[in-house]
Amino acid sequence: MLNEIDAALADLSRAEQAVAHWVLAHPRQAIGATLADVAAATGTSEPTVVRFCRSIGLDGFRDFKMRLAGALSRPGSVVHKNVGPDDSVEEAVTKVLDQSIQALHALHSRLPELPFAAATDRLVGARQIVFAGLGASGQVARDAQQKFFRLGVPCSVAVDTPTLVQLAAIADPADVIVIISATGRWPATLRAVDTARERGVTVIALTAPDSPLAATASLLFDCQINEDTSVFTPMSSRLEQLAILDSLQVTLALSLGSAAEDRLRATKKALLNL
Repeated sequence: MLNEIDAALADLSRAEQAVAHWVLAHPRQAIGATLADVAAATGTSEPTVVRFCRSIGLDGFRDFKMRLAGALSRPGSVVHKNVGPDDSVEEAVTKVLDQSIQALHALHSRLPELPFAAATDRLVGARQIVFAGLGASGQVARDAQQKFFRLGVPCSVAVDTPTLVQLAAIADPADVIVIISATGRWPATLRAVDTARERGVTVIALTAPDSPLAATASLLFDCQINEDTSVFTPMSSRLEQLAILDSLQVTLALSLGSAAEDRLRATKKALLNL
């Protein structure tokens, strides 16, 4: 929860940011506070506090308090869900690697259910590909953009709400938007997807299968969350996303044939001349 609030700061209004900063500084006090208490403590109004709750993807103030209380009551380290403060270096490393391996094995077991062929077909004919993600997912989006543009397909990246909603508003039906979101519940992301779908744009989502984003996407890559991103920085879930996008880049390159190979060789040669 606190990580989500911190990631959303740049997209909040100034008044909502005041609420966010107070919650980040006083999370346990916020659990026991009333709506009027929070408004008074932040110098805002009660409707502003409610808007803040909805801006971070929650139903309202009651939902906010329940989610915050649940996040703060979880025991153990916030470093990694399987690692405790008493673990040795060797034990910690083993646990992190084991969790990563398990995540990729789980992804492998779901391969028959994932729409690689359909997604590749959409990408082959794309006018441009937009990779989008907020917070930690934005880093995955940036990584994908750096790989895919070398195939000669125009690519852009949207890692903040203003850029994402503007790209969705001017997108062409021949465009493809690839959305990466661990939870699939950010209101701004959902609004952008609705706008893009209304314009006939293909939206490929890498997200949780039971999320609102999954329900609205054109094609869904089921990325099951095996870590609580409200407590932990995404690790194994990010590996699933990266593996899916790496696989799509390879299948797209194969579909584009010799033209893609020529472009990949040209980009490597250009780097050698630096």
